[in-house]
Amino acid sequence: MSRRRTDWGSLIAGLLFILLGVGFVVQGTTGWRFDAMWVLPVLAVGLGLVGVARALTRARDRRQP
Repeated sequence: MSRRRTDWGSLIAGLLFILLGVGFVVQGTTGWRFDAMWVLPVLAVGLGLVGVARALTRARDRRQP
């Protein structure tokens, strides 16, 4: 069985969505206030960081034999 490489972009995007989902669940079940106005900026910044990290690792992988 061959090992697959970790897809870090998908992993981090999935973790972001899980964290946002947990935030909405916690808001609905407790008195903690979660401002939905922050959802899009958090996703944009998170996915942007993933893109930069992915580009850097891809460039590093090309240099190695």
